Amino acid sequence: MNTTTLKGDAQDITGKVKEGAGKATGNELLQGEGLADQLTGAFNKTVGVAKDALGGGVGPAADKAKNFAKARPYATAALASVIGLAVLNTLRGK
Repeated sequence: MNTTTLKGDAQDITGKVKEGAGKATGNELLQGEGLADQLTGAFNKTVGVAKDALGGGVGPAADKAKNFAKARPYATAALASVIGLAVLNTLRGK
C-alpha cells in the first residue's frame, strides 16, 4: 500500500462523512462535495493499486498518457468525463 492509496482511502471516508452530513442537514451542496470526494478517493485508490501492481514502473505508461493528452486534448477530456461518469454511477449504485 502506498501513499496514493492511503490518500484515496482518506478522501473516500471524508466524502462519505460529508455526504452523510449533507443528507442529515438537507444540504445538497455538501452532499455533492461528498460524492465528489468519494469519486476522487476511488480514483486515487485505483491509481495507488495500479502503482503497486506495476511495481513503480509507471514511467513509460505515464509518458504515453501525457503524450496522448497533449496530442488530443479534447479526446482526453471526453475520455476522462466518460470514466468519471461511469465511476460516479457505480458509486451511486446504478
